[in-house]
Amino acid sequence: MRLRGTPRAPAGRQALRSAAWLAAMFGGALCTAPARADGNTPAVAAEPALAPMVVTGTRTEKSLQDTPIRTEVVSGAEIQRTHARTLKQALEDVPGLQLTEVHGKSGYEVSLQGLSSDQVLVLIDGLPITASTGSTVDLSQYLLAEVDHIEIVKGATSAQYGSSAMGGVINVITRPIQPGFSGEAVLDVGTHGRQNPSGRSFDAASRHARVRLDGGTAQWRYRLTGDALHDDGFAVDPAAWPRQGDAVRRGQLGARLEWLPAASTRLWLDASRYGEDDTQRFNYFAPPNNVPQSKTEDITRERLAWGARWAGERGLRAEVKGLSERYQSDSDTYSNDFLQQSRQARQRTDHVTAQVDLPAWHRQLWQFGADLHRESLNQSADGSSELAGGNARRTSHELFAQNDILWSDTWELLLGLRGQRDSDFGTHFAPKVSLRARLLDGPDWSGALRASFGRGYRVPNLKERYYLFDHSSLGYMVIGNPNLKPESSNSLQLGAQVALQNRFSLDVNLFHNRVSDLIQVDEANATSVAGITHFTYQNIARARTRGLETLATWHARPGLDLRAGYTYTQAHNLDTGAELTRRPRQSVRLGADWQASAASTLTLRARYQGDELVDSAGGGRSPAWTTLDVVFNHKLGRATTAFVGVNNLFDRQRAFGDPNDFGPLAGRFVYAGIRHEFGAAKAP
Repeated sequence: MRLRGTPRAPAGRQALRSAAWLAAMFGGALCTAPARADGNTPAVAAEPALAPMVVTGTRTEKSLQDTPIRTEVVSGAEIQRTHARTLKQALEDVPGLQLTEVHGKSGYEVSLQGLSSDQVLVLIDGLPITASTGSTVDLSQYLLAEVDHIEIVKGATSAQYGSSAMGGVINVITRPIQPGFSGEAVLDVGTHGRQNPSGRSFDAASRHARVRLDGGTAQWRYRLTGDALHDDGFAVDPAAWPRQGDAVRRGQLGARLEWLPAASTRLWLDASRYGEDDTQRFNYFAPPNNVPQSKTEDITRERLAWGARWAGERGLRAEVKGLSERYQSDSDTYSNDFLQQSRQARQRTDHVTAQVDLPAWHRQLWQFGADLHRESLNQSADGSSELAGGNARRTSHELFAQNDILWSDTWELLLGLRGQRDSDFGTHFAPKVSLRARLLDGPDWSGALRASFGRGYRVPNLKERYYLFDHSSLGYMVIGNPNLKPESSNSLQLGAQVALQNRFSLDVNLFHNRVSDLIQVDEANATSVAGITHFTYQNIARARTRGLETLATWHARPGLDLRAGYTYTQAHNLDTGAELTRRPRQSVRLGADWQASAASTLTLRARYQGDELVDSAGGGRSPAWTTLDVVFNHKLGRATTAFVGVNNLFDRQRAFGDPNDFGPLAGRFVYAGIRHEFGAAKAP
């Protein structure tokens, strides 16, 4: 996707230079990590003179404008400009991306193109992150001290990723470490105003601090990070017991060590630990009284990742990397301060991936790779297992191959095939094909067409197959189904991009995803046992999502950049013809960045989401909503920036008494802070 172009190689030389370009990227000293994307747009960003490099679509570094698989980028500059604190906040302004609350806890999950969070794969530097409940990744559980930029690929169009990537891939790319000493420190506080739990509007109900230290020599590099976010929550009525926003304390520590024994070789080790304490307060209506309830949850995630990369001549490259991650959750539920239930969950994820990129051969770039994956889940309540058969385990072995064929300076064809052998579901093959045509390449206008088709495949997760979610006190249970079949899909993406120098760009993409054996809770065939409704997961539907995504950017004048994104989505159960729930048909993302003076910048981010079906039986719909965020940044010299912002300026908040209203959870939030950069990281 080309929004702000870079000069291209002369005609006839582009394809022949690809191998030399890759060799320079991978063989040159200090150049093995993706370049930083410091653009001005919230979703697809680029510097006026240098397009960012992306890696997610093909697992090889390519210019954003030249990748055959449509990729969207949240740049590091955008994260700094909007002061996102979590991965959830960093993704809020991506067109067509929907964020919803994780059921039963204070977290957020993501859906892409109408496909659910279970069908979206979330990665950190190409390695998976453990799902917070054995099912979906909580985007609030990743803080951003290490993040350089974020890449998004929608639909099952990349051959590089297996199960769980049917709906797309979100890949968090960490910062490259440069020699010398550099870093940053950030401190900010915020208030929910009259909804502060203390009842005092000017209390600092939210506190955030972040520190990053990078350093080293040409051969040895290190990074140390610390990030803490404490929020007291919020309440519509601070004097009452319930809190509509949970009290959460999040903290993340990280350390990374890199060794570069030669210009062509890099080895690295990365360790991190995330901790979270969460407290929910709510009422349960037991006629004729409301009974005060609470739930506390302590979460830890310990992650150890490692890797090695070697680059030879003419683009030959080999890489291997892996991780071992342990996720632990301990939650207690209380009624009138009496312990009602204690639940413990233990998860482990081990993953190793390797790939080889061959030198260019007859305008072809071949890649071969393998993934080994193992995961386990152990969950109990009051000492009794909530999983059928106790511990649940799954392993998979996957091979993938890709051939990037550079037909000419105009046409590029990407062919891919992935084979997966799962311990429980046998062997499956998924083909992928993408075509890119550069149709405009003049001094003023540039443009390209992209078309991609991919076969998606998702193995039922361990929770869907084995979990027993016992809420008998609330009148229901959700029971896992070990007989589930994998979901499969066909994904088609067709898009065009056009740009006028560095002033204007337009990206349009049509998508069509068709899912077979869709897994969801079967409400129609629920049974009642002793007054308790028993639900279970079933392969009950064929589904289709289709629609249109657009993004326009305009450099209106020096110091003023505007952007607008519009997404239209249709999502239906093909067996019944009914609309799928929690898929809004329309969404809009608007943004403006105004350089008011040499030291001051004003940033606006507006979001509109149309109404959505939330109750297929009763036809209840959640109303449409609009929010506006405002941020003012002011430089206090070369290295220090002060900022103040208001999220949800017009205080659009859901009606908590309406069970069909899934509008914004939090109302207006005002914050202020300061960021200081030092060493080589200082701004010019």
